[in-house]
Amino acid sequence: MRFRAATADLADLDRAAAYPADGPVAALSAGRIREELCAHRFRPEWIWFAEDAQGEVLARALWWGRADSERPVALDCLQVRAHVPDPAAVAAGLLAAGHAAFGNRPLYNISLPGGRRTGPELVAAVDWRREAAYRTGLTREIERLRYEWTTSAGTAGPTGRLVFREGTDEEFLDAFVRVSHGSLDLATQNELRTRDAEQLAREDFAFYRDCPGERSWWRLAELRDGTLAGLAVPSATPYHRNVGYLGVVPEQRGRGLIDEILAEITRFHAAQGAQRITATTDTVNTPMAAAFDRAGYEVTGIRLVLEEPPGA
Repeated sequence: MRFRAATADLADLDRAAAYPADGPVAALSAGRIREELCAHRFRPEWIWFAEDAQGEVLARALWWGRADSERPVALDCLQVRAHVPDPAAVAAGLLAAGHAAFGNRPLYNISLPGGRRTGPELVAAVDWRREAAYRTGLTREIERLRYEWTTSAGTAGPTGRLVFREGTDEEFLDAFVRVSHGSLDLATQNELRTRDAEQLAREDFAFYRDCPGERSWWRLAELRDGTLAGLAVPSATPYHRNVGYLGVVPEQRGRGLIDEILAEITRFHAAQGAQRITATTDTVNTPMAAAFDRAGYEVTGIRLVLEEPPGA
C-alpha cells in the first residue's frame, strides 16, 4: 500500500475530484472540490491517496483549511472503496501518513443526516471511520447538531429586556470569561480542563476575530440597568452567515435571556440581507438546542467531531 499526497498536476487533481463517493456518508461533489481548490481551502498537499501496487486508488482523504492557513484545520472528507475488506486499516494508514506530513493531527468532521443511528449501512460507515480516527489519535468525540435559519422562519422583534451595545476588547474578554463558567458546551468544558478561563477567553476572542465576520458586529448584552447579561458574536463562514458565539453569564441564566441574544444575532444578519444563517450546538446542550428550535432554526444534520485530546 502506498500513501501519497496529490501533485499539482491537473490530471492528479481531476483524479481526486472524480473519485467515486462509495457508501452512505455524504461526500463533496467534483465541482465543489474544484471550487475549494480555487479558493485555496483545499490544496494538493492536503489531498491524500491510498494506492495499491497497481496504482488503483483505494482511498481518498481531503483536508480543509482557511485560505490563509499554514496547515489544514480539519479532515473534511474520507472515503475507502467499497470492495476493500478492512476499510478502517486503510483509512488509518492514510490518516497517519497525512498527519506525519502536516506535523499535527487536524480534527475530523463527519457530516451525517439526523437519523444516522437508524440505518445499519450508515452506522457501519461511521464505525470504520471512527476506528480509523481513534487509531491515529483522534479519540475525543463530540456530537453536534447543525442548524439552519432561512428567511421563511422570520425574526422576533426586541422585547426591551436587553440592551445591546458595542464594547471594548477588554469588555469582551471579560464577558468570554464569565459565560464560560458552567457552560454546557463540551468543547468549552474540555478546554477548561487544561487551561484557565482567561487563556480560553483570549483564544476564543482571537478565533472569532479571525473568522470571515467583522469585529464591529459583536455586541454586549446588558439589562436595562447596565448589568452584563451576556454577549452576542454574529459571525460568518466562507459560505454563509453564522451565529458564531453567544452566552449568558451564570447569574442571569434561567430567565430566557438566551432567546433574546439569539434573536439579536438573527435580526442582525437578516437586516444585512442574509438568506441563510447556520449554527451548531452539542447534542447534550439541550437548552441551547431548544432556543434554536424556538427561534425557527431547523436541524439539517449532525456533525460528529473527532479530535486529539490535549496532552496526547
